[in-house]
Amino acid sequence: MSITTTPHLNFRGQARAALEFYRSVFGGEVTITTYGDFGMPKELPGAAGVVFGQVQTAEGFRVMAYDIPGQTEGPVEATGSTRRENGTTITTQPFFVSVRGESLPEVEAYWEKLSVGSTIVEPLAASAWSAGFGMLTDRFGVTWILDVASAHAA
Repeated sequence: MSITTTPHLNFRGQARAALEFYRSVFGGEVTITTYGDFGMPKELPGAAGVVFGQVQTAEGFRVMAYDIPGQTEGPVEATGSTRRENGTTITTQPFFVSVRGESLPEVEAYWEKLSVGSTIVEPLAASAWSAGFGMLTDRFGVTWILDVASAHAA
């Protein structure tokens, strides 16, 4: 059993540029999946935005990033608000903490404990990219993403 904790940075249209910059600094491989890759019509504004992005090195560096849906370029200002709106996660937080486990039972165990006193943003459930994905804001105001690691098709 293995668990990793990864900074998950939130951007307004700048995630791709940020990930490329981090790769230039730390090396490694960049993985980027857009909203269009997950089915958003490519002609819609935001379809080229990053829904899942990551830089990972063999030495252990990892950072994840995405573009907040419907947001224009500029820095994300921390106000502590994360919510679901019309099936989309909207946030004003500049980062999430991402915890990735190897199996659904492992992630479910973390979810059960971490969710005590929390606000559930997205219930832990299967998603297009994972056997289990969920988001919550804990009783201290920290937003967490928990998911099951899966192979990513480039």
